[in-house]
Amino acid sequence: MSAKTILITGGAGFIGANFVPYFAAKYPGYNIINLDKLTYAGNLDNLSECAAMPNYRFIKGDICDRALIEKLFAENDIRGVIHFAAESHVDNSITGPQAFIETNILGTFTLLDVARKYWMDGPHQVKKGFEDARFHHISTDEVYGTLGDTGYFYETTPYAPNSPYSASKASSDMLVRAYFHTYGMNVTVSNCSNNYGPKQHPEKLIPKIISNALGSKDIPIYGDGKNVRDWLYVLDHCKAIDLIFHTGKAGETYNVGGHNEKNNLEIVDAICTILDQKCPRADKASYKQQIVFVKDRPGHDKRYAIDATKLSTELGWKADENFASGIVKTVDWYLAKLNRKAA
Repeated sequence: MSAKTILITGGAGFIGANFVPYFAAKYPGYNIINLDKLTYAGNLDNLSECAAMPNYRFIKGDICDRALIEKLFAENDIRGVIHFAAESHVDNSITGPQAFIETNILGTFTLLDVARKYWMDGPHQVKKGFEDARFHHISTDEVYGTLGDTGYFYETTPYAPNSPYSASKASSDMLVRAYFHTYGMNVTVSNCSNNYGPKQHPEKLIPKIISNALGSKDIPIYGDGKNVRDWLYVLDHCKAIDLIFHTGKAGETYNVGGHNEKNNLEIVDAICTILDQKCPRADKASYKQQIVFVKDRPGHDKRYAIDATKLSTELGWKADENFASGIVKTVDWYLAKLNRKAA
């Protein structure tokens, strides 16, 4: 029997570029096809460890290109999809929402629909031999909106997206849900909290703090810096996706969170403290002197926090990193990337 082929979309983005090497190494019996459009957020340098893997192949392409997706399915007999590809930067969704609608909604629809037609003969009629073919969709906690000072997002929390980005992800989640209920398609969804770790695009909060600090630039913090996020180390997220893809129940949603609630002031303070120790400024002053507060983002959600009990109790997942351990690993990776020697 030939190896099972899995299509991973957006594998050159931050989370995808951590997932693909992990997944390809763990499952040498799978053929992995990484489809990525290589927008500004995709970086093939982050997949250098896959170059020598015989079960890995990269294809440049757009998930909205139906002819390409159909060709990939037909030529490679794709039996699984793990769908990362998305426009994901909230600021960009405020200034240019159209790309978010096209990629996150139409792209997800295209993938779902091609997979449905390839794997199924009709509603609730799976083709013989395709019983295990699964579509896993990676989403975000931002679809749930915002929380007050207490409480958590559960899988049952009503959707209340507040940005064009989160609205587009909520729409894609609903399409995946509809394909399960209407067609009986084998789908799963995961909604994760803020990821951090190696390979993240420099526009995001943590890499921006590190690069601006080391570049002697202002470190910008929105508003009062008290917006709270639940921070999840990216490899812990990758392990959760692997678990859901292989053992999750069809039609179910699983929240993935790190139980590491931090506001932006705590994040910048932790990073500056680590940098002060590992790579001190020439004048020996703290990097905290570079922090500046800037005008808040429109519609900026105050607090996110995920309850991952379902994932833990039903599938046995738990995070290996807490924020204190994960942030040190993250800073070390960026120091190495920027060729800055740790003290």
